[in-house]
Amino acid sequence: MAGYSDDLRLAHVLADGADDITTKRFRALDLGVGEKPDPAPVSDADRSVEEQIRGTLKRARPRDAVLGEEYGRTGYGQRCWIVDPIDGTANFVRGVPVWATLIALMEHDEVVVGVVSAPALNRRWWAAREGGAWTGRNINRAQRIQVSQVAGLADASLSYSSLDGWEEQGRLDRFLDLTRAVWRTRAFGDFWSHMMVAEGVVDVSAEPVASLWDLAALQVIVEEAGGMFTDLSGVPGPDGGSVVCSNGRLHAETLRALGGGRLSLRI
Repeated sequence: MAGYSDDLRLAHVLADGADDITTKRFRALDLGVGEKPDPAPVSDADRSVEEQIRGTLKRARPRDAVLGEEYGRTGYGQRCWIVDPIDGTANFVRGVPVWATLIALMEHDEVVVGVVSAPALNRRWWAAREGGAWTGRNINRAQRIQVSQVAGLADASLSYSSLDGWEEQGRLDRFLDLTRAVWRTRAFGDFWSHMMVAEGVVDVSAEPVASLWDLAALQVIVEEAGGMFTDLSGVPGPDGGSVVCSNGRLHAETLRALGGGRLSLRI
């Protein structure tokens, strides 16, 4: 972690600034909401958070690139900050407190720092490579987290966001088979499903469609907590367009249930 301690501290500073904006705009009567082409909602808070993060990075890390959900990529180089200003915007605009700012740093093709800040839940999760995964209200009030030791799907808790994506991808029947194979299912959704896997209170989470900014910060946290994080084909990483997240012991069995590829481990 020593090699990324300054970057992790900066990520917390970025998250603090984001929290200040989002908490003030959450449930605001004058919150401006529009639609993107997908057609996911976007609020004025999404844009304000990303603009502030970009401004801080321009001053603090002028040589680093930035990729954000709202404004795309700026800059080039081996280091790139990945930003989702509000993951769970649909919740945010409806007044549901399950949303977070996701901030990650990638070097080459590896995520080395990740921070997930959910101020309405009064929670934050973070990790840097070789430094373990942590949760708490802030970096000074933290506890280390680890994935669960559940070894069979029949004893596992599964979380997801919705059924729509599985149906659109032609995988709904397989996903429903997985829900029948596990002990318990809950749709905690978005970042929260995967952070619960990192904490060990959920054992498996999966989404059929996701973007790099949805997943980058989550990957390093889950892996530093001892878990596994791949796409549906079994390839590790946050850029495969889908995600299966588990405590590791259940990963191969989950991939088989979902009709994914064979597990591919990077050496």
